[in-house]
Amino acid sequence: MDKNLLDILACPLCKSPLLYQAVQQELICKADGLAFPVRDGIPVMLEEEARVLTQDELDVLHQ
Repeated sequence: MDKNLLDILACPLCKSPLLYQAVQQELICKADGLAFPVRDGIPVMLEEEARVLTQDELDVLHQ
């Protein structure tokens, strides 16, 4: 993921910064507990495409 693109992307719901998880190919919003997919290098920033993070995943992110 291009650093410049990541710097300007924000959660479409709450406008919080996103964390890129390269292995999972996801952009994470810690505030909303959502993971937006990145498909073929393109972020899919639609709420209906996001998956809800598990409590265990959130716990790891907030450490």
